[in-house]
Amino acid sequence: QVQLVESGGGLVQAGGSLRHSCAASGLSFGSYAMGWFRQAPGKERELVAAISSIGRTYYADSVKGRFTISRDNAKNTLYLQMNSLKPEDTAVYYCAISQDSRVVGTAYVRYWGQGTQVTVSS
Repeated sequence: QVQLVESGGGLVQAGGSLRHSCAASGLSFGSYAMGWFRQAPGKERELVAAISSIGRTYYADSVKGRFTISRDNAKNTLYLQMNSLKPEDTAVYYCAISQDSRVVGTAYVRYWGQGTQVTVSS
């Protein structure tokens, strides 16, 4: 049984930092690309950051330079370090594992985490 269990998130003031973790079990973690998505109220779920099985990264323009995605294949864990947070970063954040080793997108997601709320106050 595949599980993606997220931790982190919470309430933070603008300019602050948060770190998300996503622990995976039940699959060969290192073989797949992974990503972090977010969904704000009334908006579609969007890809925020992604990392391939060999560590190549992608960032949405809105978070480039502020967020860092990383993975520890030995611990089967995905991370998202979020710095210089802005109120517009407020959303539910989801980790996801792709069915591909390189590509991450909504259509490629094989499993989702449970989602964690991030609220950034101004």
